[in-house]
Amino acid sequence: QVQLVESGGGLVQPGGSLRLSCAASGNIFRLNVMGWYRQAPGKQRELVAAITKGGTTTYADSVKGRFPISRDNAKNTVYLQMNSLKPEDTAVYYCNAGGGLLGVRGNYWGQGTQVTVSS
Repeated sequence: QVQLVESGGGLVQPGGSLRLSCAASGNIFRLNVMGWYRQAPGKQRELVAAITKGGTTTYADSVKGRFPISRDNAKNTVYLQMNSLKPEDTAVYYCNAGGGLLGVRGNYWGQGTQVTVSS
């Protein structure tokens, strides 16, 4: 089993920044891909960004250039630096991890952290 613990959400004004962190523990040697998904009210959960153990990344078009993802394999932690935030970025953000391919949802989820962008 793998446990994912997220931190870093909150309320921020448009144009501001937040950094999300997700630390993995447990049976982590199986984890190839770690990433972030988000779900806004009334919408489906969507991929935001993901990264492999080797550092290959993928991003949703809506966040490219604004939300760089990074990973510290020694700490088993993935980060999402969210810059130039917009109201439409408001959602619950979920950490996701798995042993599969980049862009494919992994089996493990965090509890979710709320990000609200509002003036």
